Amino acid sequence: MVADNHPRVVIIGAGFGGLWAAREFFHTPVEVWLIDRENYHTFFPLLYQVAAAELEPESIVHPIRSILHKFPNLHFLMDEVIQIDPAQHRVVTHHQNLAYDYLIISIGSKAHFYDVTVAGQYAYPLKSIEDAVRLRNHILYCFETAAMEPDPQVRQQLLTFAIVGGGPTGVEFTGALTELIKKPLARDYPTLDMNQVRILLLEATDRLLIGFPESLHRYTLKHFTHMGIDVQLNAPVSQINQGEVILKDGQHIQTQTVVWTAGVNAGALSNPWRFPTRSNGQVEVLPSLQIPEYPDIYAVGDLAHVEQDGKPLLMVATVASQEGKWASKNVLRQISGQSPVPFTYHDPGMLAVTGRNAAVARIGKLTITGFLAWVIWSTVHLYGLIGYRARLLVLINWAWDYIFFDRVVRLILPLSGTTLHRKGS
Repeated sequence: MVADNHPRVVIIGAGFGGLWAAREFFHTPVEVWLIDRENYHTFFPLLYQVAAAELEPESIVHPIRSILHKFPNLHFLMDEVIQIDPAQHRVVTHHQNLAYDYLIISIGSKAHFYDVTVAGQYAYPLKSIEDAVRLRNHILYCFETAAMEPDPQVRQQLLTFAIVGGGPTGVEFTGALTELIKKPLARDYPTLDMNQVRILLLEATDRLLIGFPESLHRYTLKHFTHMGIDVQLNAPVSQINQGEVILKDGQHIQTQTVVWTAGVNAGALSNPWRFPTRSNGQVEVLPSLQIPEYPDIYAVGDLAHVEQDGKPLLMVATVASQEGKWASKNVLRQISGQSPVPFTYHDPGMLAVTGRNAAVARIGKLTITGFLAWVIWSTVHLYGLIGYRARLLVLINWAWDYIFFDRVVRLILPLSGTTLHRKGS
């Protein structure tokens, strides 16, 4: 235990779960240490817009220290956790050992490629700012190369873009990429025949936006068909090679760009705690979000397997932020001598944007499509950003794009691993 006047809470991960957990300790007699490998919080719901050249990376990230500096009981450590020792109440990082009285783990998720062969080598995930910038570089580089390519077959391969996964991220990125190509890039590359551009959305199941009402799937499918997007349902991927993606039905699609949004595995760390996990990497927790046999350790966000009404909660930001706040409140209850209480998720609804003036929304039992859903989506996401500066930057970029049909961030920035064949190395 920590020998101090105030209990010490260590929080691993500064995503939605970890940061919202830390915020619950503002103005409390608790010493809090928030640990993350990066010194910023990323607003992941808009990450795909960085990849689609709609937003600068800086507009969706916020320095963690600037969030915490007004609160003397909250501290930040930019480091990586390599071991958790529950017996000694200790977290080991690369640079120090940190004792704790209570521990909240919220380490997010990473791309999960299931049994798809070589996907990790040739597919582009969207799980970090670096992923988004690398993908943006690659897409723009494809157009630069295609503009100089005399071979029509190679040029077609460069101008074919396959997005794997028809969930919210896949749907939103597909719509944003299509609008990027149809307007700004069509102006930038007048020598290219934009009719040669092919955008495919590959979904392994029989519908888009699993978890949304059926009517919203139908709206999205109709809207994408009108936009010229090739949506293929019941089209699971079996293999991704250099320059092609192979479906399980034997179809070969020649492309230099495969964007992977099909699934995630819990736990961006290599399980330094050795708690039992499910096949998707999630840790089983009690209804209070405590880890069984460790009443002083909580798991929240993508890491925690939590069920409500007989169904597991989705790995989304709203779940993570609510769990983070609940875990902190339970810690404060324990400190005051009370028992932790079971977590209850309050569903605020589900949103996904499909293009200009087009989105889908479920709020309670009400479903909304089109312009009104797009306004709701825009308002919710602007409000969700941290800080007025970020909101202003995003609003300016959105307004510029909306009025002038232009994307101001069409930049190929120096970044290790920007090639046509690999996402890294």
